[in-house]
Amino acid sequence: MLNFLGHTGQEDVMPDSVYKVIELVGTSSDSWEKAAANAVEQAAKSLRDLRVAEVVKLDMQLDDKGKIEAYRAKLNVSFKFEGS
Repeated sequence: MLNFLGHTGQEDVMPDSVYKVIELVGTSSDSWEKAAANAVEQAAKSLRDLRVAEVVKLDMQLDDKGKIEAYRAKLNVSFKFEGS
């Protein structure tokens, strides 16, 4: 059975490593899911060894009449440092 972090409850063997966590904001005119995917896909073009993307906030950009212009997803994305 998986817990909320996706672990099986057994001790995971993890080598000594260092990870950097950055904050990204993705946007989409279609959905929050596409906004999050856009952020990860763009980050993957310049960062290697992406590990986890955690959605921390969802919001929408509205026009002056209250119509949705864009869905926005704020993510924390981690990646492994080179040589670690």
